[in-house]
This record gives sequence, C-alpha cells and structure tokens, in this order.
Amino acid sequence: MSDMNAFRDAVTAWAAGGPGDPARELAGRLSVRTVVLLEGLSDAAAVGALAARHGRDMATEGVCVLPMGGAMNVGRFSALLGPRGLGLRLTGLCDERERGYYARGWERAGAGSDGVFVCAADLEDELIRALGVDRVTELVREQGDFRALSTFLRQPVQRSRAPEQQLRRFLGTKKGRKIHYGRVLVEALGQERTPTPLDGLLSAL
Repeated sequence: MSDMNAFRDAVTAWAAGGPGDPARELAGRLSVRTVVLLEGLSDAAAVGALAARHGRDMATEGVCVLPMGGAMNVGRFSALLGPRGLGLRLTGLCDERERGYYARGWERAGAGSDGVFVCAADLEDELIRALGVDRVTELVREQGDFRALSTFLRQPVQRSRAPEQQLRRFLGTKKGRKIHYGRVLVEALGQERTPTPLDGLLSAL
C-alpha cells in the first residue's frame, strides 16, 4: 500500500506542475493498470471500505484510488493518466452535478465515454438512502455523535428539510466527518443494499 501511496503522491505533485518521471517510474514498477478518479477523501474512504468488504486489495490488483481535491481537477488528472498520458485505464465516481467535468475530462484524455459512475446527488445521499434514516441515525449514535446531531437538528433551517437531507448536511458540518462516515456507512451496508454507482464501480475494476 505504501508504494501505491507513493504513486498517488507522485501523480498529485505532477498534476500540480511537478515532474512526471517519478509517476511514470512508479506506474511501471507497480504495474498500475487502472486509476479511480474521485473528488475527495470521503469518496476514497468509501471506495476503500467497499473493496475491503469484498476482499479486494486494490493496490495488489494494480488499481490506484486517487482523490483529486475537487472534481474540477479531473481534466488535468485524466490527461496525465489516460490513453494520451500514461496509458492507464480510467474510471471514477462523481455527483450528478459533476458529470460534465468528467465527460470533458474523459474526452480530453481520449478515454471514450464509459467508466464514470454517477450518484444521483452525491455519495452520502446514496448511502443514506440505501441504509435508511433510522439505521444511519443509529450509526451516528454508535459513533458518539448523537448529541452533535441533536444540536444540529434544532437549528431552525433544518426543520423544513427531509430527514435524509438533514443527515446528509450533518455529515458535512465538521472537518473529517464525511471521511469517517464514508467508511462507517459502507461497512454497514448489506450485500443487497450497495448503491448502484458503487456496485457498478467495483464491478468494473
């Protein structure tokens, strides 16, 4: 895993304007074949947890799960890594509002139009709907965050929102919370409840 982390770091530095040789060298040495381009760390935590639930070792399989620090960066990363760059297979998971960024990035990279799996709103929304409000609330309680959730729900602005929307917004109210719950919610899924975008992504790897 540390070697794949080194590849991820090398690609991120390359995308920021650094040299590309370290990423090229590591891609060859690690036999990287596929890169999963994700918006951020919470998505990466969820994908990593899902792979672990299915007994998959992404690094050993030559798959790099790469959070880009924002969907708007997908054009730069896909150009460096795709068919017109390192020649790696691209796949990814995005929110509906980010679909256009990915479509343009894939086109720029010469990667065709497939390999992108789209969440209806975002990944948290998919997971909350798959598990149900009661189960997610129970998980929040188990994680020691129920008092914070109760305080959040007393805010007047939350009263007009559906319970699913309230939970989704709560997960984004504290730094690191979305990352933590990306793993927690995926680990709580039953086999039959995996959201379609996540299931499609894992099946494609």
